[in-house]
Amino acid sequence: TRTRTTFEIAAKRLSADVVNLNINTSSAAKGESLLDTIDNLCAMQADMFVVRHAASGAPMLIAQHLQNTGRDHIHVVNAGDGRHAHPTQGLLDMYTIRHYKKDFTNLTVAIVGDVLHSRVARSQIAALTTLGVPEVRVIGPKTLLPTEVERLGVRVFHDMSEGLRGVDVV
Repeated sequence: TRTRTTFEIAAKRLSADVVNLNINTSSAAKGESLLDTIDNLCAMQADMFVVRHAASGAPMLIAQHLQNTGRDHIHVVNAGDGRHAHPTQGLLDMYTIRHYKKDFTNLTVAIVGDVLHSRVARSQIAALTTLGVPEVRVIGPKTLLPTEVERLGVRVFHDMSEGLRGVDVV
């Protein structure tokens, strides 16, 4: 509800016409595929899709479909997909860090808790490493951290005190 409302308010402030599509009551519930629905909305002159979908990868699938069908002028914003990512929340967190810390290149940032099930944590890790944070840490028990999470460019800690030592942002 918060994400949908935030996007709708922002779009209206920018004078955009907004149509909310509830996938549970849409034509998709009657057998139409997601890409069929996108094609129909494109025929109605849609300029952008803000996609929040239960299936991981749905926004990417839509973006690739639009590109493959010559409609790459139509933009897709991922507002959260399945258990994969929530980049808009991650961007909000980056905005907050920039507001208070100004520069990302001298920070040590810790993400604490259930990283395994957190799509926001994955989005934060991607944003922090892209923005040049030299050390991103994840802190949590082994059961709540993804296997091989180090491959995302983070340091792993299982002890809270040790993991928080010298951290600038939690």
